[in-house]
Amino acid sequence: MSDSIQAELDRRFIAAMKSRSESELRVIRAIRTKIQAHKTAKNFDGVVNDALYLKIIGSYVKSMKAAIDDFQKGGDRAAEMIEGLNFEINYLSEFLPQKLDEAATQALVDTAIEKTNASSPKQLGQVMGFIMKNHRDEVDAGLVRKLIEAALSD
Repeated sequence: MSDSIQAELDRRFIAAMKSRSESELRVIRAIRTKIQAHKTAKNFDGVVNDALYLKIIGSYVKSMKAAIDDFQKGGDRAAEMIEGLNFEINYLSEFLPQKLDEAATQALVDTAIEKTNASSPKQLGQVMGFIMKNHRDEVDAGLVRKLIEAALSD
């Protein structure tokens, strides 16, 4: 994507309006609304750039994933909602930096455990902090936590 995220979303918004794609329009409008809310917040610094879009989109995707977990408890009745949320997550994931896969994350966890000399589950925070300090944008924090717990519980 050579354009800014805002320019790409604007281009996609126009295309979605022409094709009458309600699901695309809904997700783009949601992000626009979040950006507008951020712009009107008291502590806004006046800069709307890709970093802000990445922050907003990342936060939105995270909340959609949490909502899916809640809807899954609803059984079959929530299947349509889950499908819509999955569409939004997949649509917006194109804009987010790609996370390391499980094998690469496991290698980071193993290295961090070795470097911090962690040996008990009580040291989870220490290992987690070590990894997140240098690799926050590269890893899925939930996966890191799960792998650390598994490694330290042995």
